[in-house]
Amino acid sequence: MSALLASLDPRGVATLTLNRPEVHNAFDDVLIADLNRVIAEFSLHPEVRLLVLRAEGKSFSAGADLGWMKRMASYSREDNEADARELERLMRGLHEFPKPTLALVQGAAYGGAVGLVSCCDIAIASEAASFSLSEAKLGLAPAVISPYVIAAMGARQASRYFLSAERFSAQRACEIGLVHEVVAADALTGASEKMISTVLDNGPVALMACKALARKISPVSSAEISDYTTTLIASLRTSQEGQEGLSAFFEKRAPAWQKKN
Repeated sequence: MSALLASLDPRGVATLTLNRPEVHNAFDDVLIADLNRVIAEFSLHPEVRLLVLRAEGKSFSAGADLGWMKRMASYSREDNEADARELERLMRGLHEFPKPTLALVQGAAYGGAVGLVSCCDIAIASEAASFSLSEAKLGLAPAVISPYVIAAMGARQASRYFLSAERFSAQRACEIGLVHEVVAADALTGASEKMISTVLDNGPVALMACKALARKISPVSSAEISDYTTTLIASLRTSQEGQEGLSAFFEKRAPAWQKKN
């Protein structure tokens, strides 16, 4: 069973479906490579008019696969930076996709998955969805996704959720701008079809121009920022605190920095 399902319908709607429900659609280096490849292919496909990102199962995505992250922590700093650049390529490729993009969030979206949602032009969530920028709990930081998350929810809200790593509801995500609409769980498909139809009623060249306009007027990232974020996450992954956080998670214990009264 493929971890990523890709399809293109007669309307020009391309759909990418995360298909690792057994691990809550967590992404590892293989899934990231597949996403990068298919996004690049669809970006050049002349029949694609809109890209939908969705997921199978209970969760949208748990973010980075922690087993993969733990393995990467034992690799060299250079290998970690190369790996982080592939994640940065994914976020940038989705953000800069030339056609409109729509995220459908049916369940939990944690860590890097919040970055995927932030990179899409439009995001609709089920009321059953929840969100968390949970990296700090593991001694890490939401480095690579940070430019896109800050652009979506604003620096003030992002600071809170980066620092607290708390979970928040779909309704809260809508209030702060991370998602545009929240619907009942059984209404997500209908809401997505309504939005797809609304977008496809518009001129395809105009849609590309509108998207390029938004990116030109409000740029999100740069080579300097990308270098900084990928270096930062590589450093934290291989740090003593990052390795302690990941070890504590797998050993089901409190990390050393948590002081109990």
